Amino acid sequence: MFVPLEGSWALIFGVSSGMGKETARALAEAGCHIIGVHFDLAEGQQQAEQYAKTVGELGVEAHFFNRNIAAPKTRAELVPVIHDLTSGVGPRVVLHSVAYGTLTSLLPSAPGGGQDQDTVLPEVTPKQLAMTVDVMGHSLVYWIQDLVQASLLPRGAKVFAMTSAGGTRVLSGYAPVAAAKATLESHVRNLAVELAPRGVAVNAIRAGTTITPALEKIPGNQKLIDHCRDINPGGRLTRTEDVAEAIVALSVSDSSWLTGNVIGVDGGEALVV
Repeated sequence: MFVPLEGSWALIFGVSSGMGKETARALAEAGCHIIGVHFDLAEGQQQAEQYAKTVGELGVEAHFFNRNIAAPKTRAELVPVIHDLTSGVGPRVVLHSVAYGTLTSLLPSAPGGGQDQDTVLPEVTPKQLAMTVDVMGHSLVYWIQDLVQASLLPRGAKVFAMTSAGGTRVLSGYAPVAAAKATLESHVRNLAVELAPRGVAVNAIRAGTTITPALEKIPGNQKLIDHCRDINPGGRLTRTEDVAEAIVALSVSDSSWLTGNVIGVDGGEALVV
């Protein structure tokens, strides 16, 4: 059974850029009101505020909050706001698209080492590793816990978490984030099982190589971009629009039977890497 998204709500973490930004637009075009959480400073904050207005011009409500997604006080502040905005129903769609962590190696590296590396990378510190996994991995669990506690995750809701091929592969400078993605995928599986009796589906979306602000921060990203563009069966890189379109398509189903998966949205890239 399929249900229209018009009049429902989406909660998007990482709404100001990349997958989160494009998915907010696509869901809004489908009639879904948007609650967005992002963490930006100065110019980035202004751009996010302008984007909220742009989304609102599509005929829906758009409320963006510039907060640290991983901070307990953010959840304490925003969960009641989510309750009031959604009239106590909660969001139909939750998207965890958070790209905030340390990009480096586990051990000190030198140019020409290991993986065709051409930059010097310092070893990750315990604080950096813990922060990266907490923000990009564990924060999904903490938000779902609070939404469930507040009865704001209704039957038929869809939870999506953005992962990447780097969660199961080794990329130079990506080690802390890879740990976070692996953790995130594990949380998706366990949340899927624990939320199944409530009729809530939880899946990870593994996008293909997509040019986003997060990708551009990865050391040696141009080599990765060139390689993946050359080998993708579709003849191009994945676009944020591809991911947004998939999330909208999956969100209109009222079934919770598609759950606990890592869903590739990559044009077949992972099949030929």
